[in-house]
Amino acid sequence: MQLQSAAQAIPFHANGMRIGLLGGSFNPPHAAHRAISLFAIKRLKLDRVWWLLTPGNPLKDTDRLHGLSERAKAALEVADDPRIDISCLEAVIGTRYTVDTIMQLRRRVSGVRLVWIMGADNLAQFHRWKDWRRIAAEVPIAVIDRPPQSFRALAAPAAQALARYRLPENQATRLTDQQAPAWVFLTGMKLKMSSTGLRNSDGSWKAKK
Repeated sequence: MQLQSAAQAIPFHANGMRIGLLGGSFNPPHAAHRAISLFAIKRLKLDRVWWLLTPGNPLKDTDRLHGLSERAKAALEVADDPRIDISCLEAVIGTRYTVDTIMQLRRRVSGVRLVWIMGADNLAQFHRWKDWRRIAAEVPIAVIDRPPQSFRALAAPAAQALARYRLPENQATRLTDQQAPAWVFLTGMKLKMSSTGLRNSDGSWKAKK
């Protein structure tokens, strides 16, 4: 993959824009990533969503992780929407942990209103992330329900610790205006799909729409 500068690796933005951050391995990218992004754009009134492709998730086995350039190319094909941008920023600036990536972005795009987007399955183990409390203190968080993970996610240590900062779902459009910590749990996503499931279904790796 051609080396970029940090500025080149940060997608288009302008002061005041509402931008959602969806981090992950995208191994492979698939229709659920796109659906989650479009769902967040609609429910949170976002201008754009950035897919932040990690070089390797510290909490996951990377033995079956495909090359970053391969994943980025597939992500571009799957995203297929001008409001969704693909970024390999973490590889450029050398971060492996979400907290470090967020801190870098907060400095570099300080005029942008950022929201971190995660699935309920990630909320369930958010307390295992490095400096998760710092993440919650830096950016508002939108959690997308992924049944049957709902109960487990909302009963998890991080959700309990942050309970008093949770916005009612009918106020989701206010999330980007809130000072962190602030989060919302969004229901209504029906699409069930995961990268792990796709890899295990036929033993192959392909971008799936």
